[in-house]
Amino acid sequence: MQKLHAAAVLGILLLTGCAGVPPASVPAQTPAPALAAPCPACPACPPATVVTPSLPPAKPLQPAAWQDMEGWADDDLAAAWPAFLQSCRGLAGRPQGAAWKRVCAQAKKLDSSQAGVLRSFFEANFRPYAVVAADGNSAGLITGYYEPLLKGSRQGGRSYPTPVLGVPDDLVTVDLGELYPDLKHLRLRGRLVGKKVVPYYSRGEITAQDGKVPARTLLWVEDPVEFFFLQVQGSGRVRLPDGSLVRLAYADQNGHPYHSIGRLLIERGELKLEDASMQGIQAWGRANPARLADLLNANPSYVFFREAPSSNDGPTGSLGVPLVAGRSLAVDPRAIPLGAPVFLSTTRPNSAQPLNRLMLAQDTGGAIKGAVRADFFWGFGKEAGEQAGRMRQTGRLWVLLPAEAAPK
Repeated sequence: MQKLHAAAVLGILLLTGCAGVPPASVPAQTPAPALAAPCPACPACPPATVVTPSLPPAKPLQPAAWQDMEGWADDDLAAAWPAFLQSCRGLAGRPQGAAWKRVCAQAKKLDSSQAGVLRSFFEANFRPYAVVAADGNSAGLITGYYEPLLKGSRQGGRSYPTPVLGVPDDLVTVDLGELYPDLKHLRLRGRLVGKKVVPYYSRGEITAQDGKVPARTLLWVEDPVEFFFLQVQGSGRVRLPDGSLVRLAYADQNGHPYHSIGRLLIERGELKLEDASMQGIQAWGRANPARLADLLNANPSYVFFREAPSSNDGPTGSLGVPLVAGRSLAVDPRAIPLGAPVFLSTTRPNSAQPLNRLMLAQDTGGAIKGAVRADFFWGFGKEAGEQAGRMRQTGRLWVLLPAEAAPK
């Protein structure tokens, strides 16, 4: 899966004055008189209004202690170990790679069957940092995602009406970080009209062109609602009529922002908040087929795919390594370094049952914006989809970093 900042400096304003009393005018050549106390004889003069200055945004990673992480001492770290070793593979060429190389070299020598050994390893080699939002809030939204299974075909038709498109030939992608380092992680997408780059087609415009977008059709799938959620998830598998499976992976996106159709249905009064899960939206779509296209097109974002090699591993995340069910997390890389261990403290979907465990930041997502915001990867198939579709919990995050990779 995948997903302009400007720093503003605010001054302190002290406002004083009398309503309805304009300042005295001073002739151009007359020296200005000395200033007296404001409004000394104005009985109706309101008290001075002080505008409280905005505090600077909180740093996303703030030093913490191991005991701050509720459930750290009880987690089965051996279950997270395969995902940690996957992160080691993806971190070799990343910034501060030397620090990761050191801890990963030590990790490969350990007996992963001994939970105490693994806990000692983390506590000796890492430092915990609480993840904090710009407004200072340490609690945020934790959702879930999964790898869906769809029915499809290499041939379109009445049974398989929805095309799965590859990247269009006319989609232009500009990595802004290559031009302006301050804009790393940001990309501009559009198409050329003459010498101008204009926004690429929205979802509604793509579907209205009915196959005329210059993109290869990889497959056709049975259900447009399931395809919509395949685009939200960013990867999935398609079972063809002969029983074979094709794995689809995120390739690119049209550059339009993601808009939640669940939120739209709530605002229209067509779904209650507790019913606005993936399953609830699918049920609404099947009950309202004539209105479905308009609902889906309310989200202008459109994801393009590529075929990926089939394997029993999870889909490949943004770190470039396979995701591990129940231990991989999608994050906003502007706040949380990709590849880093992240301790998650939240609750299970639609439940107050604690879910506290070590995760690995191995993916990103179009809807994952902000420091205290994460997407929990549940795995592949129907059961994983049921868990992911219901997950909308409040949670906290702590990032573990090697001592020599402390945030600046």
